[in-house]
Amino acid sequence: MTHIRAMIDAHPKGLDEFNKAKLAECIGACFECAQTCTACADACLSEDMVAELVTCIGTDLDCADICATTGNVLSRHAAYNGNVTRALLEVCRAACRACAEECDKHADMHDHCQVCAEACRRCEQACADLLTSLDEGAEQQ
Repeated sequence: MTHIRAMIDAHPKGLDEFNKAKLAECIGACFECAQTCTACADACLSEDMVAELVTCIGTDLDCADICATTGNVLSRHAAYNGNVTRALLEVCRAACRACAEECDKHADMHDHCQVCAEACRRCEQACADLLTSLDEGAEQQ
């Protein structure tokens, strides 16, 4: 069991609105994506052709910040707001999609862009899966 899941299970609030496995997966994917995007931006800055990677760097940094924020908000449950959570997950999906598309443009030349695009796609999917589980949970109530 990961520490993420252990903390979810240990939380005194029931967290009944969440599929705990999907929540843990999404939190982990968000933080992994944030780290990967930050590292990709740093690697882009180390490339000889850095001027050609300005858009990629900016997209990486935006995605990193959005993913970190999403992971942080998903980790807090005392004042859960479903509307905010859903909106944030949608924004995270959009940022990940944009970052993956931008990194794909450079993936043939830069391995770090390929790794970043993969992490972004994983996070985008984890956000989509959590959104789906939240919608299914709301229909059942």
